[in-house]
Amino acid sequence: MGDAEMAELRSRKREGEKKKEDAASEVDQQNHNGVADDFSRDEDHPNGVEDAEPINTMEKTHTDSGSTITEESGSGAGNVGGASPTGTEEEKVQTTGSAKSAMKNSKTVLLQRIVKVFIGCLAAVTCGMMYAVYLSTYHERKFWFSSRQEMEREITFQGGSGLYYYYYKHMLFASSFERGVYELTRDNRTVSGQTINAVEQLSLYPELLSSLLYRLIGSQNAIEPVYFYIGVVFGLQAVYVTALFICSWVMSGTWVAGMLTVAWYIINRPDTTKVDYAIPLRDNWALPYFSCQVAALTGFLSNSISSATEMFCYLLMSVTTFSFIVMWEHSHYVLFVQGVALLLLDCFDLVPPRKTADIHKVYLSSLLLAYVLQYQRPSLLSCPLLSLLIASLLARYLQQNMKMGPLVARLMKIVLHLYLVFTTGITFNYLVKKILPTNQNDFILKFLEVKFGLNTTTEFIPNLLLCEEGFQSPGQDFFLRLTQASVLPFYVLVLLVCLISTMQTIYRRLSGERLKGSVRMEDGRIGERPDVIYHVLHTLLFGALAMMFQGTKYLWTPYVCAFTAFGVCSPELWMTVFRWIRLRSVHPVVLALILSTAVPTIIGFSLWREYFPRVLSELTEVQEFYDPDTVELMNWIKSQAPLAAVFAGSPALLGTVKLCTGWPVTSLPLYTDLNLLQRSESTYQVYAMRSAEEVYKLLTAQKSSYIIIEEELCNEMSPVRGCRIKDLLDYANGHMVYDQGEMYTFSKHGRFCHEIKMNYSPYTNYFTRVFWNRSYHVYRVNSVISFQY
Repeated sequence: MGDAEMAELRSRKREGEKKKEDAASEVDQQNHNGVADDFSRDEDHPNGVEDAEPINTMEKTHTDSGSTITEESGSGAGNVGGASPTGTEEEKVQTTGSAKSAMKNSKTVLLQRIVKVFIGCLAAVTCGMMYAVYLSTYHERKFWFSSRQEMEREITFQGGSGLYYYYYKHMLFASSFERGVYELTRDNRTVSGQTINAVEQLSLYPELLSSLLYRLIGSQNAIEPVYFYIGVVFGLQAVYVTALFICSWVMSGTWVAGMLTVAWYIINRPDTTKVDYAIPLRDNWALPYFSCQVAALTGFLSNSISSATEMFCYLLMSVTTFSFIVMWEHSHYVLFVQGVALLLLDCFDLVPPRKTADIHKVYLSSLLLAYVLQYQRPSLLSCPLLSLLIASLLARYLQQNMKMGPLVARLMKIVLHLYLVFTTGITFNYLVKKILPTNQNDFILKFLEVKFGLNTTTEFIPNLLLCEEGFQSPGQDFFLRLTQASVLPFYVLVLLVCLISTMQTIYRRLSGERLKGSVRMEDGRIGERPDVIYHVLHTLLFGALAMMFQGTKYLWTPYVCAFTAFGVCSPELWMTVFRWIRLRSVHPVVLALILSTAVPTIIGFSLWREYFPRVLSELTEVQEFYDPDTVELMNWIKSQAPLAAVFAGSPALLGTVKLCTGWPVTSLPLYTDLNLLQRSESTYQVYAMRSAEEVYKLLTAQKSSYIIIEEELCNEMSPVRGCRIKDLLDYANGHMVYDQGEMYTFSKHGRFCHEIKMNYSPYTNYFTRVFWNRSYHVYRVNSVISFQY
């Protein structure tokens, strides 16, 4: 019996060991499956959003298997000699190790994100600061600014932009800031015979803020006012470049795109900014705020941001939108185009309705605050942006089920919605202009009719504006520059990919597919990202304007640089292309990551080789800008002209006269005020075929004391006839005759600017020459007419 019991005991022992081995193999198999699930989830979420979940799964597997081991070994060992606590201890060790591993992995991911954000922010700020230093150095080398006298420095503000700097000086010379603001709001020393609110009419809020800042920080003994003024503008340009950097970085996920954006922006500087030659222009003050607003809007529209980041973007967008409206009188037109892009996003259900409503609140609140701050300016109530907002709100109320139904029904609802929005907006705008009449509505409408070939006119003012470079279509050299810098070809490719993907997304939305919370790179659907779709519409709409008006290229080209840099650096865009071509030979994700790094590297290297020496040469070559004739004229006015004298001349020259001397003038270089344009037309008659008596009556009606005749305008020899000042005047005065395709001028009077130089009657009866040099002739308008023959 002893042998039988021993044999039975051995068999039970062997069965227990076998069960123990089976349990151990089952644990290994479960561990292997857990690791496989971990890797598969990592591939599904490459950005590390759900990295912690696979680790918890592995912990659960280890715990369950550990309990299995304990139970099995306990049952087997119980037959031999009782249970052992070894299984429980192993379970605790495994659980603790898994928790430590999870914490370590999460800390590593967090550290990597922090380092990535820190490096990107450092690169963005560095690019902005380097660009500001570059502008300062280039400005110094171009004008030799530090070695000039004060008047010579002020003359470098070209294109009539120096008028704004005059008001900045006026604020600094005022006894107090409040007194300076009071004097500007009741200015009777600028335009002869008129008292104007210069703050409202010229949008002088940048000068008010910069002068206040200059007073508050006590810079009177540390830096000259002109350097402080220029430094503020250059600092805003640094903010401009930094915002473009961040915008491209947010869309692509890599700060390499931001570096490429800045490189393209600087290389195409003649087509991205006017700061080189006209620092005080309103554009240079306002567009940096618009760039920050677009960057904040890009982040706000993104689906992959936290609630705190979304709130930060919303607040930043609110502040920059209000600042943009205050800084520039034309800002509401720019925001109107942006509003049209957002309207299309909402119509096709490409952005959550909540975000669209929040953006409309920003627009409305900014317009209301600006209206209160800008002395109840009527143009803000009649602006197209407000009409669009009111019409969108009404159309949305009337069509609450617009985003429901089959494909054809939704398309018809969208067409009806757009029809309601634009007809309601036009009606509202018309009613507001009837209630608050302005004298510029017909003038703007007539200009647009002539521009688009719907009408013709012989009037001087519309034809003068049509001949302005900013209102003409861009030439071939503009596209050639963008092509040589490689930005235009890549922009077309990136735009095509994003546009086709966006059309696919629109089709899916109209077919009933719901909006996804987030889009993975592996999906290859870059057109489902609302921020990307917005930039597609942004560049399309502003690009259409830039093709008609060359001046709007400064609203298009910078964002072309940012959008193109995002495209070539985005793995999602490459993945979208690979999904279309059904790439199988190489793993598409790996190839997309490689190309999104290799392509911008190659572009950056080629730009470095070709353009970096040119940029350095701009900073090292000696340039000379000196206008002795203008300096001589300004010195004569300051020393010889009476304090009550009023000067007449071309608007750009009068802006310089006002800046350098402070004397009253008959007109200002402001092309949005019809009254000033009409006064300029009267002054320009000195270059027409008019009699001395007619010109004398026009000048005395404006209380002019002196008239400045410019040789450049009188003897203008442009190869393109029709846009010279004297041609426009002859056309408006009926002195132009066409014969067999040729254009001739005919009048019983000679050209006034030529005849007055002959010093014979009747010109000497009305005018007396008091100063002349190679560029200018100054004549005093006689208060007492002496008829001498």
